[in-house]
Amino acid sequence: MQLHKEGYRIIAWSFLVILIANYIIHTRVQIVWLSGFFSVISLIIFMLIVYFFRFPSRSVKAQPNEVIAPVDGKVVVIEQVLEPEFFRDKRLQISIFMSPLNVHATRYPVSGKVIYSKYYKGKHLVAWHPKSSELNERTTIVVDNPVIGPVMFRQIAGAIARRIENYSKVGEEVQQGADAGFIKFGSRVDIFLPLHTNPEVIIGDKTRGGETIIAEVPFDIKMIPS
Repeated sequence: MQLHKEGYRIIAWSFLVILIANYIIHTRVQIVWLSGFFSVISLIIFMLIVYFFRFPSRSVKAQPNEVIAPVDGKVVVIEQVLEPEFFRDKRLQISIFMSPLNVHATRYPVSGKVIYSKYYKGKHLVAWHPKSSELNERTTIVVDNPVIGPVMFRQIAGAIARRIENYSKVGEEVQQGADAGFIKFGSRVDIFLPLHTNPEVIIGDKTRGGETIIAEVPFDIKMIPS
């Protein structure tokens, strides 16, 4: 199983702490079943930590005008909204909620040039709260795609999440499906698209980051450059 780079240090420290804790328990606790129970529980905890930082290889099979899911999770929002941060006009918002058991690596939904990347400190409301997109700790990234135009996606920390890693730098060229960042523990991602976008998912659908096509933008929105 491939691991995300954000997990290396946490996994190493977790292993060390669990190893020391088990040594102390086994040398000081004389009740065999109790020390054995602790070993089993600590092993399960360690396996869950490793599982959380998995980074499966995904194959991107999308047309130039298709948008892929940036994360694994469940579609919770598909609606027209006023986007006040960058576009300052109406956009189609598609939101995907991630549980702690989902893969939490964020992938680029489209290829193109990063023209906006900003981090905001904020609250830690539950990720499905309507105001979490505006009030929670978050990062906003806009990628200018030559076919679709600018596409925004926003990483949002949830009630448990306490750190967002964002690798996007203004001016760099990025590839659809490539590693864009990581949100540590429970969160959501919002994607903002042109109004005439055709959603390819419905509320409740499960997505696989880097594989699931979530929307198609008609070519007449922005023609392919010659």
